[in-house]
Amino acid sequence: MPQYQQRAKKRFGQHFLHDRSVINRMVSALALQPDDRIVEIGPGTGALTFALLEKLPHLQLVEIDRDVIAWWQQQEQSIRDKLHIHALDALQLDIPTLRGPMRSAPLRVVGNLPYNISTPLIFHLISHAPHICDMLFMLQKEVVERITASPGTKDYGRLSVMVQYFCVTEYLLKIGPGAFSPPPKVDSAVVYLRPRTEFSLVAQDTAALSATVAKAFAQRRKTLRNNLKGLLSVTQIEALNIDPGQRAETLAVSDFVRLSNAVNAQQQQESAES
Repeated sequence: MPQYQQRAKKRFGQHFLHDRSVINRMVSALALQPDDRIVEIGPGTGALTFALLEKLPHLQLVEIDRDVIAWWQQQEQSIRDKLHIHALDALQLDIPTLRGPMRSAPLRVVGNLPYNISTPLIFHLISHAPHICDMLFMLQKEVVERITASPGTKDYGRLSVMVQYFCVTEYLLKIGPGAFSPPPKVDSAVVYLRPRTEFSLVAQDTAALSATVAKAFAQRRKTLRNNLKGLLSVTQIEALNIDPGQRAETLAVSDFVRLSNAVNAQQQQESAES
């Protein structure tokens, strides 16, 4: 196998995973089946990729670094035959196209995500949630803590609410800097996300949900009465059995759905009257 000769590039947020125990735990968490349609984002030098190929006949890779792509193209034919490399920015991924023209099994997306694009990339992926079975990502630990945070905690915020609305979330394991080369300056963690197929309460407009959540958390120390001014009145908030004197960080995801549905209804009424 050719040795990768290039240094990790800061502009791509590259930190190459090499800890075999971490890799084994990630692969074990996936409980892979031979017919799984796996997409790995940011394969780097293949620590996770080669472990996946031991269990899969085919794998799709998404990579932006031309040097890394060239390295993969130098692998032996038996490896190249198992790979389909998408040479592009993961933020530009066309998820429905990756699933294929026959719309076969939903995708399973995995990867050691670059820290500098992890949050927008997750939002991009969950916007295509119907095409995705599940996701397993290594991220900055702080981001995983925010994704999986519960109401009333310091880490609970916009990211928590939006990801938890679309997905069931699970914090799997913490990883120290020594598992990577070069080692990052922060701890990492692995999170499992499974898009929901059923919702206890459906957001009538997910754009309205996103806007409502963003405004509610715009100033964390202020109450809903202040942060939602211009979207909903105190009376409208109280009609939902939500205390306008609460701060956003104390609300459950379902509370935000109810607020956003009220905002959506208000906007539709205003549009009809104009």
